[in-house]
Amino acid sequence: MRTAPRARRPALTARYACPSAHIDGALGSPYDAAGINSFGNPVKSMPRKIIIDTDPGQDDAVAILLALASPEDFDVLGIVAVAGNVPLAQNARNALKVVELSGRTEVPVFAGCERPMRRHLVTAEYVHGDTGLDGPDLPAPRLELQPQHGVDFLVDMLMEHPPGTVTLCCLGPLTNIAMAMVKQPAIVDRIKEIVMMGGGCFEGGNVTPAAEFNIYVDPEAADVVLRSGVHIVMAPLDLTHMMQATHERLDRIRALGNRAGQAVFEMLSFSERFDLQKYGSQGAPLHDPCVIAYLIEPGLFQGRHINVTVETASELTMGMTVADYWGVTGRARNVHFLRSGDAAGFYRLITERLARLP
Repeated sequence: MRTAPRARRPALTARYACPSAHIDGALGSPYDAAGINSFGNPVKSMPRKIIIDTDPGQDDAVAILLALASPEDFDVLGIVAVAGNVPLAQNARNALKVVELSGRTEVPVFAGCERPMRRHLVTAEYVHGDTGLDGPDLPAPRLELQPQHGVDFLVDMLMEHPPGTVTLCCLGPLTNIAMAMVKQPAIVDRIKEIVMMGGGCFEGGNVTPAAEFNIYVDPEAADVVLRSGVHIVMAPLDLTHMMQATHERLDRIRALGNRAGQAVFEMLSFSERFDLQKYGSQGAPLHDPCVIAYLIEPGLFQGRHINVTVETASELTMGMTVADYWGVTGRARNVHFLRSGDAAGFYRLITERLARLP
């Protein structure tokens, strides 16, 4: 697939004055660097190098498991924890637990930033429980965190690998990513793309009437990232609210009969209680796995290139993603905004991949 050439970007400054770049054409998919075989069909490329930035979170855990169950699609360079659903130390511990659950214990885990760039941390134990991963009784991790700070790991990986080869999969607040951009502006041109869960448009917010949680926790970080000019794919509430974990879908995951399937069933059965009461739907939204599923099967999702900016001044609408879906502002398009998706195909993919795990 072809993408428009990317303009050179001025360096980020301490004031985060990052110009947006126009994006025209298709964004990355697993077929990016592949050719066409003699039958005229796309030949899938080598596994995509990714770094997962996360605040696990039951839905984060499912996303991590989906990625680690897909070695033909992903070379997972590392997992970086960020403060979000619960404080950093617990999120990092949760990431270690999920890696152990997957059996992919060679994947390193790092701890990143413990607070937002300019604000006090807001957490969501009221959804995810005191541990952030309530539901299953997962054993204390035997794995240990890597000693390097997660932001330094992000910078080092992006500087060591050739430009345009590492994708960032962002499942939580964008603090680590923004801090890495500010610390080493040269990484901006080296990122293949950022695929992130966050924001919303027609669905409004889920932590305030205007703001989605990941953006609300650190709106300044989201502002840095959205102004960076990096190719960005956004999985907002408009999409994730369609991906409902109904009882039938959860039962199919439990019926896999493996430890991962049972743990995912227990995780989502716990976290769904809040959303079922809130929305009155047949199942709770499953947010973060949309990031990984998009990279595996982009055809499951539909969206368009639009401009998205973040409100950082108004306390009433703090963290709101102002999505110019109808193109009324004339501002440069900086996001591929996923509006809808195939929920049946999404859960089919998750169930098939979870079946591979212990």
